[in-house]
Amino acid sequence: MFTKNLVLSGLLLAGLSACDTINNDLERGVVGAAAGAAIADATGNDGTKGAIIGGAAGVFCDDAGICRR
Repeated sequence: MFTKNLVLSGLLLAGLSACDTINNDLERGVVGAAAGAAIADATGNDGTKGAIIGGAAGVFCDDAGICRR
C-alpha cells in the first residue's frame, strides 16, 4: 500500500510541475494519457481506460481553468 501511494504521489507531483512547460492541448493530452495509464495500472485498474480518461482530462484541463497560466 505504501508503494502504491508513493507512486501515485510522485505522478501527481510530476504532473503538476509539468503544467507550466506544457503549452498545447496535444501535449497535455499525451501527458494526461500517460499519467492516467500509469495510475490505473498502479491501482489495479484497466490501463487503457485510464489512458482515455487521463488524455481527455489533459486536453480539457485548460478549458476548465486547472492548467491556465
